[in-house]
Parts: sequence; C-alpha cells; structure tokens
Amino acid sequence: MGQIQRNAHMDVSNTVDVSDPLAVSVAVRDILTGCYRDFNFAALEALIEDFSRLYRGLFPGFKACDIGYHNMQHVLDVTLAMARLLDGHDRGNLAEPYLGPDLALAGIAAALFHDSGYIRRIRDSRNKNGAAYTRVHVSRSARFLAEYLPQTAASHLTGVCTRIVHFTGYEIDPDDISVADARERRLGELLGTADLIAQMADAAYTSKCRDHLYEEFRVGGLAGEHASQYPGATVFRSPQHLLDSTPGFMRNAVSLRLEIQFGGVFQFAAIHFGGKNLYMDAIKSNCLALEAELAGIGASAVTS
Repeated sequence: MGQIQRNAHMDVSNTVDVSDPLAVSVAVRDILTGCYRDFNFAALEALIEDFSRLYRGLFPGFKACDIGYHNMQHVLDVTLAMARLLDGHDRGNLAEPYLGPDLALAGIAAALFHDSGYIRRIRDSRNKNGAAYTRVHVSRSARFLAEYLPQTAASHLTGVCTRIVHFTGYEIDPDDISVADARERRLGELLGTADLIAQMADAAYTSKCRDHLYEEFRVGGLAGEHASQYPGATVFRSPQHLLDSTPGFMRNAVSLRLEIQFGGVFQFAAIHFGGKNLYMDAIKSNCLALEAELAGIGASAVTS
C-alpha cells in the first residue's frame, strides 16, 4: 500500500501546514509543552514573529526572501522537525546528555534563522538574488544571529546558536565545529539532522530540486556555465543532472551525514512519533520514487 498523498504545504505527518508560521508556532509550542514544564514561550513566540517579519521583508534593514527552495516553508519545516527531535531526545532520555528547556530554545532559535544568510540587506547592491550567497550562507547566518539575538530574550543563547548553526552547512566538517561541550554538540547534531530530514522528506522534494534548487545553485556558482570558477565543488550541468544525482545524494546523506557525522540522532523522531519514524519513511519513499522516475518505471509499481 502506498503512502497517503499530502499537499506540498503539509508536513511529514500531514497535520501541520508548514507554510504558515502560526500553525508551526502552535505545533512547536504543543510539542515543547509536553516535554518541558519551564519552557519560555514568550521568547519562542517573539522569535517566530521576527522570523516571519524577516522572510516577508518587514524586518528593519532587510529585503524579503527571494529564493524558492530555502524559503520560509523550508525553515518552518526544519523548525518543526527540530522540535520533534528535541522532544524524542529528552523525553526518551536514558544515557543521552539531557538538553533541557534552555538549550531547546537555542535549538529552535538556530533552526528559525539557520538560512538567514540568504536574506539580502536593503543596502545590498552587489547581488540581485539571495542565492548568490549559497556558498557562504551559513557563516552569514551565524553573523545574523550574532547581531540579532543580543536584542532578544534569548540573548544568553547567542554563543550557542552561532556555533551550532554550522551543523547545517558544509563549510566546516562537523568534527571540526567548535562547541562548548558534549550537550552543545548533540544540539548541533539534532539541528543538522532536522535540516536534512525535513527537506528530503518534503512531499515536493523532487520538483523543488528541479524547479528551485538548481536555480539557486546556478546563481550561487554551483551549476551552469560559470560553476567552473569553484574548483572541487560538484558542478550540475542542468536541472536533469541535479535530479540524476539526487538519489545518490540522499543515500549518502543518510549513510554518512545522518548516521555517522550526526550520530544517528534521526532515530529520536521515532520516539516522538511513538514508534514510526515518519521522516525516514518519507525519505525512503521519495528516493525510491525518484529512482523509478529516472528509470522510467511507473510510480504505482514502486509504492504498491
């Protein structure tokens, strides 16, 4: 039996509209209420409100998000996944380092602004699209957090957030990311995992890669005719080349990035969901469906 079809704006459980900041805010609050009695909801709601303003172009000094893949929906999807992983981690905690409500807030803050480096400043006249910052967006996100968080109720978490945000990128090997202690490293592993599993489990992952991610890579110098100026980077010649490479990327992301570099913390989603890991199930389904599409096999033959 195949998976229940879900609309592109729905999360992996088909219960939360991840295009709606309010819906995600309510869902995240409900999750963390059940896990932490002393969670600071005022700080959480303010962070989500500022995130929404930033991506809509209402945050002082910044333009609206102008890219189609790493957009508001992606970030909200990652933030929801992060809340679920935190819940599974701390609710099912045995030998693991317990994180607690303060670090959970840091994790949510970092998730909300992990792609803020794509957002252009009002005074930016050098680039016409945020995708131009693809290769350096994580370090730019760290700078945004360093400037923004000290002005909020989460100011004491600035250092944590600016360090763990690097787990969402490839600029630094995860083993080389400087963190304060084992608990902070675990938080970073959860964040990096949330970023990967949310996007690969997206109901429209394949079409978003073809229609939006390739264009971001092209503008950012990782695809198309100007990509050769970045030696050592993977160069995608066309949207189809990107799609052809995607199943291999997904399998490598699971076997290397998720299982080894991030310590297999994706398993905590299953604790949150009560046994089934909806993210990993959706990732497997997406990968098999894309492989079948590329091989010219009907989707019904794969999911039946």
